[in-house]
Amino acid sequence: MALILCIESATKSCSVALSLDGDLLHFKEEISDKYSHSEQLTVFIEELLKEKNLSMADVDAVAVSKGPGSYTGLRIGVSTAKGMCYALDKPLIAIPTLDAMACGMSVELPNKVYCPMIDARRMEVYCALYSSQKEATPTKALVIDSNSFQSQLNFDEIVFFGDGADKCKDLLIHENAIFVLNKYPSAKDMVTLSHESFLASDFEDVAYFEPYYLKDFVAGPPKQ
Repeated sequence: MALILCIESATKSCSVALSLDGDLLHFKEEISDKYSHSEQLTVFIEELLKEKNLSMADVDAVAVSKGPGSYTGLRIGVSTAKGMCYALDKPLIAIPTLDAMACGMSVELPNKVYCPMIDARRMEVYCALYSSQKEATPTKALVIDSNSFQSQLNFDEIVFFGDGADKCKDLLIHENAIFVLNKYPSAKDMVTLSHESFLASDFEDVAYFEPYYLKDFVAGPPKQ
C-alpha cells in the first residue's frame, strides 16, 4: 500500500492531497491572489493528516509539483517537500505541473487535445499540448497572438485551461477552441501520476532536486 502526500504550489492555488494506492482520500485547497503559500501550506498538511488520524510517519512518499510556475510558489512547495523527506527519510516524487493539469482535465473532458496554460505575465504563458494525457509538444514559454495554435485547431478540438488561458480566450478564436476558465493546478490532479511514479520507484535526489522554472527569475521593483 502506498500513502502519498501531494503538494501543489506553482500558482495562486495552494493545495495538498492524500492518496492511497492511486485513489484520492482527502484534499485541501485555497486559491488566493495573496499567494499566502508560506502561511497556509504546512497548516493544510497538518490539518489534512489530523482529519484522517494520520501522521507524517504514516506517509510513504511526498510528491511535489515541480513547475513551471511562480518562482516563489515553487520554492515554497519544493522546500517544504524536501524538508519533510529529509527529516523523515521519505522518497521525493516530482510531477511536472502541466502534466498533472492535463491528467486532471482528461477525466473531466475525455478524448480531446489538452493545452494547460500557466500565466507567465503579459501575453506569455507556460504551455504544452497533450494527447491522451501524454505530452505531444515540449513545455515552453509562448507569447500568444491571434495566430497561435491555428494550424492544430484546424484538425483537433483543443481544451485550453489554466490561468494563462483565461487571458488568451479573446485571441484564440476558432470553432475547435474550448475554454475552461478559472481552472488552476490542484494537488488532487497529481494523484494518478504520483502513484505511477511510486510504483516505478521514480524518485528524486532530495539533496539536489530543484524546481523546473523554465525561465530565469527576474526580480521586480520593490513594493512601496
